Amino acid sequence: MNVFVGEFKEHSSRIILAFKKEISAIRSNRPTPALLENLKVNYYDKPILLKQLGSISVQPPREIDVQVWEKGATPSVIKAIETSGMGLSVNSEGNLIRVFLPELSKERRDELGRHVRRLAEECRIQLRHSRDETNKKLQRAFDGGEIAEDQKFRMKKEVQDETDKANEEIEKNLNNKIKEINE
Repeated sequence: MNVFVGEFKEHSSRIILAFKKEISAIRSNRPTPALLENLKVNYYDKPILLKQLGSISVQPPREIDVQVWEKGATPSVIKAIETSGMGLSVNSEGNLIRVFLPELSKERRDELGRHVRRLAEECRIQLRHSRDETNKKLQRAFDGGEIAEDQKFRMKKEVQDETDKANEEIEKNLNNKIKEINE
């Protein structure tokens, strides 16, 4: 495999991984620790990720428990969750914070679906941009005499095949997330 194709595959996998991570943090009717773990908590006047202040677990059907390691952090964590804009209700029992996910309204589901589709399209745009840059590198390598014309076309086809695979994966993840939102 050529260096150009390898770089493209690596870059496309990073794009897809970032997309997966971003949509995992989007709220659906199913609780997941990803909803809260990257929430910034103002603790001792410093923004700290919630996952650094306690352990997060899921209690089906619609509850997330946060076990805060330091009791003094509990009020800051509660405030961060309540002001996150996710519409979560919070109940505190000592170091244990119970977060309840209310049922999503039809309007909110539609809004989340549009948001996820927008993220998927941004991911596809990044992928196309990366493909175009790789194709330009291949053309420069051909013009510079580094590769032959048949190699250039073969590598362009490999890059396009990888782009198609990545787009299929994006589409699969998008459909799964929309299905999860609408459950």
